[in-house]
Amino acid sequence: MSTIRITPVTEENNSAVLALKVSENQKTYIETPEQCLQEAYECPYYKPVGLYYDDELVGFAMYGWFPEYDDGNSEGRVWLDRFLIDERYQGQGFGRLMLQSLLAHLTSEYQCNKIFLSIYDNNAHALRLYKKFGFKYNGELDFNGEKVMVLDLLTR
Repeated sequence: MSTIRITPVTEENNSAVLALKVSENQKTYIETPEQCLQEAYECPYYKPVGLYYDDELVGFAMYGWFPEYDDGNSEGRVWLDRFLIDERYQGQGFGRLMLQSLLAHLTSEYQCNKIFLSIYDNNAHALRLYKKFGFKYNGELDFNGEKVMVLDLLTR
């Protein structure tokens, strides 16, 4: 039986996380793990994690609860801000497996009803994956001009 682990980035796995890469055509869609870790260092809301299949690091994600968002129904928003699968593991179903695990992890950790993310709408592979899980555009743009999508767990 295979196991999926979502593990915080620490001194022990930092260099392995920094070695993760996306394919050349995806580099315009997502920051490098190094850039993400720098952002996490500067912003206490971010939680960077390694995504493991058995004992193999296959991806990276960064998420967090951001209190400055208030949509009237809750205080703050839970964001899945970064999500990548290393190019060596793409096309093998790891994106689906890891996203499913991340959503369960976020729901458990934050007891949230909604999960937000932003995406460039020409990122076809990621967009298709997010839509399969029920994410929908909400009409907002983030500060980088990316379209905001939300997964409403109550209507899923």
